[in-house]
Amino acid sequence: MRLACASLLLSLLFACGSELPPADEPTLPPERWTAERANAWYAEQPWLAGANFNPSTAGNQLEFWQAETFDAETIDRELGWSAELGMNLHRVYLHNLLWDQDSAGFLARVDTFLTLADGHGIKTMLVLLDDVWHPVPRLGPQPEPTPHRHNSQWVQAPGAAILGDSSRHAELQPYVQGVIRRFADDDRVLAWDLYNEPGNRAGQEGRRELEVEDKDRYSLALLRKVFAWARKVDPSQPLTVGIWRGHTDHWGDPDSLPALDAYQLAHSDVISFHAYDDQPEMVQRKIDELRVYGRPLLCTEYLARTNNNYFANVLPVLQENDVAAINWGFVAGRSNTIYPWASWDSTFTAEPEIWFHDVLRPDGSPYDSTEVALLKDLTGNGRLE
Repeated sequence: MRLACASLLLSLLFACGSELPPADEPTLPPERWTAERANAWYAEQPWLAGANFNPSTAGNQLEFWQAETFDAETIDRELGWSAELGMNLHRVYLHNLLWDQDSAGFLARVDTFLTLADGHGIKTMLVLLDDVWHPVPRLGPQPEPTPHRHNSQWVQAPGAAILGDSSRHAELQPYVQGVIRRFADDDRVLAWDLYNEPGNRAGQEGRRELEVEDKDRYSLALLRKVFAWARKVDPSQPLTVGIWRGHTDHWGDPDSLPALDAYQLAHSDVISFHAYDDQPEMVQRKIDELRVYGRPLLCTEYLARTNNNYFANVLPVLQENDVAAINWGFVAGRSNTIYPWASWDSTFTAEPEIWFHDVLRPDGSPYDSTEVALLKDLTGNGRLE
């Protein structure tokens, strides 16, 4: 009954005129996977566990993928370490500027990454767009990371200039469709995460002034187009856009959600979400709320130790509920994500006693050997029957 009510609410929400896209925007083709297809796809997977992967030598997506800094040797080594822990899935961010710079070379490097990951038995979830951190991305040599500051050089995709100008959204269509089309039938790609945290805003001084006004509206307008472009390609892998904002008590009631959040849930083939909660009971509540949609669940971000969000109290909850588990960060490096979000407002002069994200040091040794033992144990157990 609850599933039927939720489906009806979603249908009504997007049937009303106030929520329809403007006439000059494409409407979504009716090819969303059925729940039956999504669940059959998920049943074929092992229990999925891994990390948001960024090599330790890259401070952001551009440094990861540009030809001058694409570090296949480090990538291969670090993928090998993750496989040793039993990880079988990584979530990996791309960027539209890489397509604009050199689409053929960019796709070749993505193919190289997928080959390396596949060699270690690891599937990849590719992320195309991102509303988080610096609103003004630029190609070329990237600035040096600010010492001791979390994700000081991570950049948004497409960034404020394109996002905040609806007439420029179409510039992204060749990128979105070109990347998906290239890997649409590639079994090394598990799924497509079209847009990370749409509507998120850079709140740091010097950056908040660069942000798009009324960002939710522009992010929703772009998200509609991105889903339509992706559906037109019709990849063999599922599409998703993760819900991330803290409306936990209402995630199962789309009628009470902001339009952007409800749209993400209404159009994803599989449901993904973020869980940086400070209590495992809150993670369980999110799972229970999202079960109403009757689709597979993938937690695409968790692990924030100084927020009481650990492998020890979150990962078992995800496994027990048969939810894919993708923590933030793997090998500490130029992203500086061992430091907390609060490092933007605090002064750190040395490595924090408690790491925020990440699992291994650059030499492959663990930050916490008990966490590594837990990871090996739980990933070795596989899916619970």
